[in-house]
Amino acid sequence: MSTRTENPTARPAVDGVGGARLLIVESRYYAEIADALIDGAGREIEKNGATFERVVVPGAFEIPGAIALAEGRYDGFVALGCVIRGETTHYDYVCGESARGLMDLSIQRKLAIGYGIVTVETMEQAKARAFVARGDKGGDAAHACLAMVALGRRWRNT
Repeated sequence: MSTRTENPTARPAVDGVGGARLLIVESRYYAEIADALIDGAGREIEKNGATFERVVVPGAFEIPGAIALAEGRYDGFVALGCVIRGETTHYDYVCGESARGLMDLSIQRKLAIGYGIVTVETMEQAKARAFVARGDKGGDAAHACLAMVALGRRWRNT
């Protein structure tokens, strides 16, 4: 098991996303991690001239369903949450099915989705990935979503 500390990467501004409306779908199962992910995502979205709304779901498993329900109302979606491995196989199902659900929505329905569900072994690993000064995975997920929104706009306008 790695003990390295995550370091946030520098992200360039995303051209062509001014005025984009994003929906952040967050699981607050681990509130401290959710707050850190939201902080990073919000900063990245605002830095690029986009806006966002938030909706809370019970856990990571429900994130794809919420995005499917909101389809057509937003330019893109940011999926944020945290799953920490426990003593049962529940972790494997939640991680796998939430990721599969988001990928299915992205490909089949052509939705711009940023994946920010932190899947880890320990709370310390979650903090290393979520906090803005460390891993900033919320910012990474928002950036990925904005990049896909930009691509969609580019190809719709040609």
